[in-house]
Amino acid sequence: MAMTEQKIIVLTGASRGIGHATVKRFSAEGWRVLTCSRQPFDPRCPWPGGEENHIQLDLADPNKTIAAIETIKSKINGRLHALVNNAGISPKGEGGKRLNTLETDLRTWGQVFHVNFFSSVIMARGLQAELAATKGSIVNVTSIAGVRVHPFAGAAYSTSKAALAALTREMAHDFGPFGVRVNAIAPGEVETAILSPGTDKIVEKLPMQRLGQPKEVADVIWFLCSDQSSYISGAEIEVNGAQHV
Repeated sequence: MAMTEQKIIVLTGASRGIGHATVKRFSAEGWRVLTCSRQPFDPRCPWPGGEENHIQLDLADPNKTIAAIETIKSKINGRLHALVNNAGISPKGEGGKRLNTLETDLRTWGQVFHVNFFSSVIMARGLQAELAATKGSIVNVTSIAGVRVHPFAGAAYSTSKAALAALTREMAHDFGPFGVRVNAIAPGEVETAILSPGTDKIVEKLPMQRLGQPKEVADVIWFLCSDQSSYISGAEIEVNGAQHV
């Protein structure tokens, strides 16, 4: 009997929250998980082989992101089954204040767009051949803030997520002929470190009246990278307990 190939996923922003839950979900399914994040590998992480599969990388620096593509290629032997662009930063002003269009420094705009938007372009384009080799899947993590003004998420974060949603459409169009599917998921209020004080006031008004759990988001990412979603491409799935209605 032929050995079945171990599937490989590359995931950015893997160290906490949704990224951490995604690592656990794919590891549980037997996938090899390559993680990219600003943090060095944490030995307390619960999955096997984590250290040699971790790439410490600040996605705010495009040159480092481009260089990391070669590091990733050297670890995956020409085949990649999924790329999840999950890294995201949402800078705040003094005292956690929301940064609006009038107050966001130009350098901050640049940094946010490099991490939340341009890094996804670089990763997908750089790993195109490896994804095409397996007819793999790309998932971009957007946000409910990408479609409406949010009380806490700043202007740079929100517009970068809206751009990422548009990029998802464009990439689905461009990668489709290679058999690669490209989708987005847009989480609402999920219980992670990125949440701001005052989120409980939003939760009271949600139809489901609770925060989402990182695992609930990771399950949707899993679905979009599995054969269960083989004819879904160019979609953005809301994972927000009906917050958008």
